[in-house]
Amino acid sequence: MTRRIRIHLTVGLLMIVGCANRPSDVVNVPATSPAAAPVASRPVALPQVPPGEWMDLFDGRTLNGWRVLTEKAFFGHKEVRVESGTIAMQRGQLQTGIGWAGEFPRNNYEVSLEAMRTDGHDFFCGMTFPVGDEPCTLIVGGWGGSVVGLSNVDYMHAAENMTTNSMSFENNQWYPIRLRVTVEKIDVWIDDQHMISLNREGRTFSVWWEQEAARPFGIANWDTGSALRNIRLRRLED
Repeated sequence: MTRRIRIHLTVGLLMIVGCANRPSDVVNVPATSPAAAPVASRPVALPQVPPGEWMDLFDGRTLNGWRVLTEKAFFGHKEVRVESGTIAMQRGQLQTGIGWAGEFPRNNYEVSLEAMRTDGHDFFCGMTFPVGDEPCTLIVGGWGGSVVGLSNVDYMHAAENMTTNSMSFENNQWYPIRLRVTVEKIDVWIDDQHMISLNREGRTFSVWWEQEAARPFGIANWDTGSALRNIRLRRLED
């Protein structure tokens, strides 16, 4: 080995050792890419509008008012970003989702949005929402891609209780979804079809532990890529 080669090798080894011992060079890369839209860092108050008037929960440009879910069952989440007026949620291991970072009504309200499955074959809209003091999740496209229902009603999940329904969903197609929660009932419409109408009296509502992080209101997917847009809320008359 020539003297010139030995010098080059020695310098290279010193540079590698020096870099390895510099703490400032260690970078922790977050699960959500820095390219994702900013997430609200503090609770957001809902606009004060009269009952019956819609308010936007998504401005089409940022994730203001939302938090990317990272805790509990969302440890394997992938990127959430705003693009072309939509919230794009990549296919995670197993879930990717967002949660509202502010107050949310418990009764007498409606939520309206459009959702699309962009990848995979499972639920692309798992909407967790309050039913009085209890939580519940609307599953759209679960159990292999077609189940619609509420998880859980009387401790039974969306594929085994009285709300279980079936609907065919195509990837890369938008579906309008509307949820109404009153003191008496829970109603759900998808693509203008009245899919669920459930009287609340005598029922117990809950969520699986995987959706606990989304409370009080959040939207997630399962082993599936999805997109959301036109997320709106309105309070109803008491």
